[in-house]
Amino acid sequence: MDLLALTIFVEIVDGGNLSQAARALNMSRANVSYHVAQLEKSLDAELLRRTPQGVELTNMGQQVYEHARNIVHEAALMRDAVSASEDQLTGKIGLSAPTGFGQLVMGPWLIEFKKKYPGIILEVRLENFIDNLVKDGVDVAIRVTPEPPPMVVARDLGPVHYTLCASAEWAARERLPQNLGELRRTPIITSGGVSGRVRMTAAQNGHEEEIEFVPTLMSRSYPFVLDCILSGIGVGLVPDYVIRPRLQTGELVQVLAEYQFGIDGNHLYLMYMPNRYQSRAAITFIDFLTDKMGLLRMVRRSGV
Repeated sequence: MDLLALTIFVEIVDGGNLSQAARALNMSRANVSYHVAQLEKSLDAELLRRTPQGVELTNMGQQVYEHARNIVHEAALMRDAVSASEDQLTGKIGLSAPTGFGQLVMGPWLIEFKKKYPGIILEVRLENFIDNLVKDGVDVAIRVTPEPPPMVVARDLGPVHYTLCASAEWAARERLPQNLGELRRTPIITSGGVSGRVRMTAAQNGHEEEIEFVPTLMSRSYPFVLDCILSGIGVGLVPDYVIRPRLQTGELVQVLAEYQFGIDGNHLYLMYMPNRYQSRAAITFIDFLTDKMGLLRMVRRSGV
């Protein structure tokens, strides 16, 4: 059985079409099509049907896919075993992370990882949305969402903590909100929300209250949101990692610090595809990120 043909077949099914498999394997589409045709010829069975959306498995194709995926997985394990004695991990990892969290928090982590494992190639995409991990060539994704997609393996890294803050200038010029009721009448700048409205939770001493409001300004560009808060046009409601350094310097002051805030039940998730071979490099990277996230949670709890 041709291992290359099986690998191509698995890539086509995982990616959804021949073009994606060709990009993932750095082959021409014609070459990919040729190998699939040869595989079907050797098995004397139709495995894929072409559709306007891409390809779909036949009944026989589904059975062959299950076996092919296992064979490709075992072959990858064998390659890892052969290289296990090498001092340096190698491979390529595609990472997708939210723009703000990726730049402000993960950047130093990724530099540290690269210094520790120089043989691993990192392809980093800082973006807030992604449609399909396999199709987009992503091995590991960090996402902020209330619920991860059902088709991925997801590690819940905990809730995203939001902080209310205002510039020192705004605080000197305006009266800071003293309670949640006053907050409803305050111009709020935020990074979250759906359809122009934000559903915020405020928790204190085990009691949680939900507030829905329309922000005066909303953007998923954290540098822009931070500039708007610092300019004094309203009170900011953003993840704590965005503004923590500015709070420490006194440029920003915290508002209603006795509450813990959240938006739309958002949690931070580390995600990857199920039933897809994870190389030693990918496993090492996932464990590295998980450890870093754990340290980040410890820092939050300590209030540092």
